Amino acid sequence: MLSGFADNIATDFRPDLVRWRQLVTPAWLAGLTAGAEVEAPPAADWRLFEVGCGAAVLFEQAHVPGASYFDTACIEQLPLWNKVTDQALLALLLARGVRHDTTVILYGRNNLAAARLAHLLLYAGVADVRLLDGGFARWQAGGHACARGPAATAAAASGFGTIFPAHPEYLIGTPQARALLARGDGVLASIRTRAEFTGQASGYHYIAAGDIPGARWGRAGEDGDVNSMSAYHEADGSMKPAAEIAAQWAEQGILPGTPTAFYCGTGWRASMAFFYAWLMGWPAISVYDGGWFEWSQTPPAG
Repeated sequence: MLSGFADNIATDFRPDLVRWRQLVTPAWLAGLTAGAEVEAPPAADWRLFEVGCGAAVLFEQAHVPGASYFDTACIEQLPLWNKVTDQALLALLLARGVRHDTTVILYGRNNLAAARLAHLLLYAGVADVRLLDGGFARWQAGGHACARGPAATAAAASGFGTIFPAHPEYLIGTPQARALLARGDGVLASIRTRAEFTGQASGYHYIAAGDIPGARWGRAGEDGDVNSMSAYHEADGSMKPAAEIAAQWAEQGILPGTPTAFYCGTGWRASMAFFYAWLMGWPAISVYDGGWFEWSQTPPAG
């Protein structure tokens, strides 16, 4: 057991997760940002980012001390909100001082935004990506101090330090999604509400209602709310026990070891499901970046 502040937070990590270091609590992050000794400390070179979409003004009003702001508009591109090119993604990370061996800790006011970046960091090859469980709302609920003003800055990195992207298998496109379905032993997991999955609703004003034939329902949250992942979260926004998440997936034939690509409308909810599966140590997982939005606009194969 560590001494001092760490005595109170050493048991905060989740024993039900294979990658338990990668899901951190507000108490752990408060200790780290205060300069205390913490369990499972990050590398000497670490970065903390609040991830949002058009929320820079809110960030300047209140944020976790030491954080910088990272907008998802930088990592997604029109018309389908898929990730930017590899060259653009690499440039963004280097400009923010992120190499493959940099520990990157993420949180969001909407933690789906943080999960979106977390997935792309893993795709890029950042070895130590961590997510604040419950995001900024849980930080505030814990009574932790906030900072005001512009983001912290860091020197740019001169190089990524390894091949880029190091894990291209973590992201697939429409041709690969079609091939996965055709294999018979692969799964496309729809991380959408029941109404979206059954075609009763779109969830987005710019996406037609419907879903991918042959996909399995991986669940999301409340109907009518594309920002809800209540099937995965406790009331305080923290991740449900891994066994509960695995059980609800198993009901739909989504099983560990089966090649599985998670998708949603445009990628945020799918990224959260991917990250949780990754925390649980599931192999052969990916995100179908285009999701239902791209699939619905792509002519059928053949």
